[in-house]
Amino acid sequence: MSYKGDNLMSVKRTNRSAALHALHEKGAMSRKRLAESMNLTPAAITKIVGEMISDGLLSEGEMLPSGSAGRRETLVDINAQNACGLGVLIDLRKAILSATWLDGSVVFAEELPLPAEAPAEETARRLSARLLELTREHGLERERIVGLGIAVRGITSADGHIVRDSFGTLAETDYPLCALFEELTGLRCVMENNVRSLLAAQMFLSRDETTGSQFFLRCGYGIGAALSINGRIWHGVTAQCAEIGHIPVVHRGGKPCRCGKSGCLETVASPGSIREDAMEALSEERTPLLWRMAGERGAETLSVFDVFSAASRGDEGAAAIVDRAVQELASAIKALIYLVDPGKIVLYGSLFEDAYYLARLSSELHEGVDSRHSVHIEKSCYNQQLEDKAACLLAVQDFIDNGGIA
Repeated sequence: MSYKGDNLMSVKRTNRSAALHALHEKGAMSRKRLAESMNLTPAAITKIVGEMISDGLLSEGEMLPSGSAGRRETLVDINAQNACGLGVLIDLRKAILSATWLDGSVVFAEELPLPAEAPAEETARRLSARLLELTREHGLERERIVGLGIAVRGITSADGHIVRDSFGTLAETDYPLCALFEELTGLRCVMENNVRSLLAAQMFLSRDETTGSQFFLRCGYGIGAALSINGRIWHGVTAQCAEIGHIPVVHRGGKPCRCGKSGCLETVASPGSIREDAMEALSEERTPLLWRMAGERGAETLSVFDVFSAASRGDEGAAAIVDRAVQELASAIKALIYLVDPGKIVLYGSLFEDAYYLARLSSELHEGVDSRHSVHIEKSCYNQQLEDKAACLLAVQDFIDNGGIA
């Protein structure tokens, strides 16, 4: 058996990282309190804090009132606007280029259109060039940039280097996208699946210290999910953990899914499939209110929210389509509740801003679940706000994990 030790640099990085995590999660603290929270000696903390103040990572703030004749303690905190992370989020037909400070506040965010099955190299070159232009336009010096985070739709490799399959977003599969962005920008890059990136941003911004677990469900064009266990995002052996949208729910005669299978949950419960089913059923007899809306505005203008509106006002055909979608999605989530027993379920996406849909889903999720498996279900407090931040925060989190050393 071989044993490995830690050299001094490794210990230094670990201690700096622990200090940054503590300050991020708990806010400004005195050196004494920081030492206690990290179980280190005051002398050790004084050295660590001093180095990071010299690096510009930490700054001193107000002095705490003294209850005795002893020396008053000074608060230290992360100097959030001393450094920033850059981000590229690549989604279906669009990309978001952004930058955030170390606390997650946005410096800039710009959305660019992408074609379907965009060529990976051409896309990376275009996005990298524009991203670097934006950093110059906003006066971000290179030494203040801690790295680049890439959040990409689809399946990424377990080591975060390869895009295995982006389901029509990029033309290529098994593509080394992370290395290409590093070459093009000269920055340290980290890459993750887009939904796991959103969950990571949710946890970072909420300063969630819980050791429990949470299931993060995103409904956009399709259905995506991510799972954290004991405060860490779970990837699975092939980095495909929580691919709930591709659970088979129709075993014969199901619609083809973009993943290559048929009858997946996405084909019956995603926003796109709900609208598609409603358009197939659209008629004066089956969906009268929706039919009237189509006559007034044109069927091509109808959205999934119009389907919800018709259902909420008594259109039985529209309501049946919504109910089927809700029941299938809720069944998949309830199976996960019994399998994983998460501490909470977080709902993310524009769908959950619709009161009718949210009420139907919440009701269905509680149906048939015993009190021992009761799970707190909440809409994300950052609903529809994380896309501008998620990729950047991958780089910020990596920087903090590395002890604030770029």
